Amino acid sequence: MLPIDLKPHEKPHPTQIVPAIEWPTLGLTIVIYGLWLGLTWFHAAIPWPLELIGGAWIIAWHGSVQHELIHGHPTRAAAVNRALGLPALALFLPFDRYRALHIAHHRNEYLTDPLEDPETHYWTATDWHRLHPAARIMVHGSARLAGRLLIGPPWMIARFLWHEAGRLWRDEPGVRAAWAAHLPVATLIVVWVVAVCGISPLHYALLFILPGTALLMIRSFAEHRAAPEAAQRTAVVENAGLLGWLFLFNNLHSAHHERPGLPWYQLPRWYRQERHRLLQENGGLVYQGYGDVIRRYLIHPHDQPVHPFDGAANRA
Repeated sequence: MLPIDLKPHEKPHPTQIVPAIEWPTLGLTIVIYGLWLGLTWFHAAIPWPLELIGGAWIIAWHGSVQHELIHGHPTRAAAVNRALGLPALALFLPFDRYRALHIAHHRNEYLTDPLEDPETHYWTATDWHRLHPAARIMVHGSARLAGRLLIGPPWMIARFLWHEAGRLWRDEPGVRAAWAAHLPVATLIVVWVVAVCGISPLHYALLFILPGTALLMIRSFAEHRAAPEAAQRTAVVENAGLLGWLFLFNNLHSAHHERPGLPWYQLPRWYRQERHRLLQENGGLVYQGYGDVIRRYLIHPHDQPVHPFDGAANRA
């Protein structure tokens, strides 16, 4: 086994040996697609509360696996990894767009910067003042975990599609190609769900897409916070329990940002080895389980919407 050849931000640690095929990740990918096929095929025989739980879990788990595929897993062949991730079960996010935006997010020196980090929830003062008052209410609401889970998924999806429409119109590099690759696969998913399995689009949205997206938002809600030092902008959620498995241990977010090429099943052990240093460097930004996050931020805002350093000033 030889170290895998990845892009610079994904290169393994010099001591890391990566197998040609990472069977835990490949096996999990197959299991998730199988569970989705089974749940959609047998949906009429499943009580809707159980279908809601299963649909949300599968959509969120699939998002976690797509995140692994973006970072060069489970094979050395980028084309194979991309093919495994192209079926976007949540429909609205093309895999190639997810990859491009997430790779831009991994420029750690720009984390939380509203001008540079495509995954930030902060705004520049200029953009904030341009927002319609109703949009500001949505942003303020989603700064609280309860709001993020209730209004966050449709708000985020609508904003993403609106911005993507603008990028398509301007023909920004790679955007049209990403959607061209996405739409045929998404069409096959819709045909399977609606025509073959007899699930209405609204049913699939309410029991699969929106709750699954909300589950993923539990993870992303508190994983970054604006700070003068780049290392202090990324949090850790320890003792995540079952949600740690759902998120493929991306809750150990400081560890992931330092070692983005490390596979999910190796991340907890490496985090335990490096825990003291990582928590020193991130300023002790650690939560004791997602119950801790809920207690702190269910109804209280995680932060204010306008970035405290407003753009260029937050670049480390």
